[in-house]
Amino acid sequence: MAYRKTPAVQARLDAQRDAVLAAATELLSEHGYAACSVAAVAQRAGIATGSVYRSFPNKAELVAELFRSVVGREVAAVRAAAAFEGDLPAQVASVIGTFAGRALRKPRLAFALLAEPVDPEVDAERLVFRLAFRDLIAGLIAEGVAAGRLPDQDPQLTAAALVGAVGEALVGPLADCSSAAELVPALSAFALRALGHPTPSPAPTGADR
Repeated sequence: MAYRKTPAVQARLDAQRDAVLAAATELLSEHGYAACSVAAVAQRAGIATGSVYRSFPNKAELVAELFRSVVGREVAAVRAAAAFEGDLPAQVASVIGTFAGRALRKPRLAFALLAEPVDPEVDAERLVFRLAFRDLIAGLIAEGVAAGRLPDQDPQLTAAALVGAVGEALVGPLADCSSAAELVPALSAFALRALGHPTPSPAPTGADR
């Protein structure tokens, strides 16, 4: 007869698994994917290396689950931002501000989620992450087109281009060191132009008069 775990045993295993994921999240945020070896995660969690393998058979599966956990929180935050009530510029600013603002607050984590070289199993989770953002933005674009607030366009194509452009500006090799106060408004204005929404001209300065 197969062994069946008692509720108490299962609870201990679940708690240990949560501790492993919490330790891995800290390492990912501080040092990136390369630092998330099983030994390093075990040391951070304060458990033996063998205990990690009770929850995850290898590093790739550990970090794939880690990405699912972290990405889920990021997507939820952006989805909440997308529900912002207001005109189109305000909604775009809410989505871009949330996505970019969170990335700028934790740049090492953002690099790990978006651009750091990873194993194929983890890269598959990264694709899910990018698709989730694309589909979320595409839905907003489709709504804007249907309501006549945006010109006719392919929502998925525009959304994919925006995800790529914003990601490059935040963590790619072309990214600069602008502060959130400078970068977020610039990215929001870029997004509106890419969507085909007119952006207001800046007020004339004394030199323009």
